[in-house]
Amino acid sequence: MPTTETTLLQVAQLGHPILRKKTKEVTNISSTEVQSLIDDMIATVMDVDGVGIAAPQVYKSIRLFIIASHPNARYPHAPLMEPTAIINPKIIKTSEEILKDWEGCLSIPGIRGFVPRYQSIDVEYTTREGRQVKQAFTDFVARIFQHEFDHIEGIMFIDRIESSKDLISEKEYQKLMNKKKPPKKILHLKRLSNHL
Repeated sequence: MPTTETTLLQVAQLGHPILRKKTKEVTNISSTEVQSLIDDMIATVMDVDGVGIAAPQVYKSIRLFIIASHPNARYPHAPLMEPTAIINPKIIKTSEEILKDWEGCLSIPGIRGFVPRYQSIDVEYTTREGRQVKQAFTDFVARIFQHEFDHIEGIMFIDRIESSKDLISEKEYQKLMNKKKPPKKILHLKRLSNHL
């Protein structure tokens, strides 16, 4: 149900209160307002070489985000997938394996964090067409989902890092990427704090 015209949206930056609020369920998925917002969010995330964007990042406190994984300058190894609207999501199961890897955020420009996330997750959500979906995600796409899910819970990736030493500038991250693939490590933990 894409609309015809899109608008690039302004992205809320760290410190804006909307990024710290738990969002409300979307009840009117088929409305022109929600459908246009989905299209505008897709256009915005693709314009800035992002791989995901959540409604609070564009000043809307609702349970909606976009996953739009694709290789780009910010994430050269990202898998290619069609941009997907995720509405009223739930994480229903997580792996025991937790993978630590680098993340950035459109709301925290210039900073990367080495963030622990579940390696795989089972989720439920509603599509923009109103269909209920159960799906499993792994690796990078599972990371995107968890990052965006955090946004609709009022959580930022910097809340998940284990040490301030796990934060670096985008410039230093790019240097690291040019040398080799950044390090990853798997931790065997049952639960991450503030998750689920």
